[in-house]
Amino acid sequence: MLRRTKIVATLGPSTDKPGILEQICKAGLDVARLNFAHGTADDQRKRAKSVRQVAEKARRHIGILADLQGPKIRIARFKEGKVILERDARFVLDLALDPDAGDQHQVGCLYTALASDLTHGDVLMLDDGRVVLRVDRIEGSRVECRVIVGGDLSNHKGINLQGGGLSAPALTDKDREDIQTAAEIDADYVAVSFPRCAADIHEARRLLRAAGSDAGLVAKIERAEALDVIEEIIEASDGIMVARGDLGVEIGDATLPAVQKHLIELARKMDTAVIIATQMMESMIHNPLPTRAEVFDVANAIFDGTDAVMLSAETAAGNYPVKAVEAMRRVCLETEKQPGVRVQPADDLHFSRVDEAIAKSAMYIANHTEIKAIMALTESGATPIWMSRLNSSIPIFAMTAHAKTCQKVTLLRGVHPLRFKVDTMSHAVLNKAAIEELEARGLVSKGDLVILTKGDLTGVPGGTNAMKIIRIGDELIPE
Repeated sequence: MLRRTKIVATLGPSTDKPGILEQICKAGLDVARLNFAHGTADDQRKRAKSVRQVAEKARRHIGILADLQGPKIRIARFKEGKVILERDARFVLDLALDPDAGDQHQVGCLYTALASDLTHGDVLMLDDGRVVLRVDRIEGSRVECRVIVGGDLSNHKGINLQGGGLSAPALTDKDREDIQTAAEIDADYVAVSFPRCAADIHEARRLLRAAGSDAGLVAKIERAEALDVIEEIIEASDGIMVARGDLGVEIGDATLPAVQKHLIELARKMDTAVIIATQMMESMIHNPLPTRAEVFDVANAIFDGTDAVMLSAETAAGNYPVKAVEAMRRVCLETEKQPGVRVQPADDLHFSRVDEAIAKSAMYIANHTEIKAIMALTESGATPIWMSRLNSSIPIFAMTAHAKTCQKVTLLRGVHPLRFKVDTMSHAVLNKAAIEELEARGLVSKGDLVILTKGDLTGVPGGTNAMKIIRIGDELIPE
């Protein structure tokens, strides 16, 4: 059984160990995430090179997602490394304090605009909400707070404003440098952290194109204010990532499940890929098996129609990176067997382009006919994108001459890349060669019905204008 939900796994020290990347590739890796919040540019270059080498050796296509750090707002450091804050104690965030001088009463902050962004009564969530402060007074560089929820607080922990509203720009100077690195390693996707609006995505795309990259843009939804303009952000993006850590802190844990469901539904409706991320199998950082709650979490995202599920520290720094990917694969395969994930196309579809009409019509026919497979002959990968928006248990094979297109579609639910090139202008020869390619791989058998989509002008992006239903073994009539 071909798995439809894609697995994104973060690379790091654990996957740098000899043989581990090969093993997680074999276990089911579809897209490798390079987290630019950790490690050097050279670290990411080496990892990207290793991904390409492993994929080529395994004769597979693996996408690369370069994830920009963004404006993570953090406290500075404590003299003793950490402190314990008691409830109702007073605590100061001082922008002018020496970065290493933090103590029981105060700590510096690496975000210099914090004081101007806040007002009396604001609630600050530190360390993903483990410590909560209420702003009592702002005087110059000092933000004087009262501890609402106490606990351990250590160096460089993140700061979120409950409800959102911090003004930090989405793209930092470091991100601009990292975009150059992403272009250099030929990343297939670049994720923009903490975007507030569509303009942040447009700016990242401009910088990427100027650097010579045609990578897709993934907007990480992790700010509360992004939800107010979410359709504009999705429209500007090639994919979104529901980054549940910071987003959950800003909007509240109880709100997060409904927001996740809405974002998946909206992204699919708007023909955009969606990744669910953060703490999907976090217990596997230290344990060889996921918890039952984690299994349910992954399964629910699959039921809702996500394109991909993501592993973060589980693979980057965990003790069981291979087992984490294997566990994710098992949950995906078992969940996909259930009828609830085979969502039928909507009846109110509207097509704005001919190739979109062909793609979605093919899926409607496939879901109502005994179709074994869909063969989408594609240049850019647009046709498989549209096909993947209408959920189905029928595999979609993106057949293309371009390695870059193969790598791009690794993120799409239900789409399987096949490198395929035939130098001919004869449609009959092309059709026959495409069928023989699937037969040779054991993907179809004599008597199976398949759908083939293609363009009259081969080699032209966006030119898909034809659909054909073929029974394997029947003689093909020249077109």
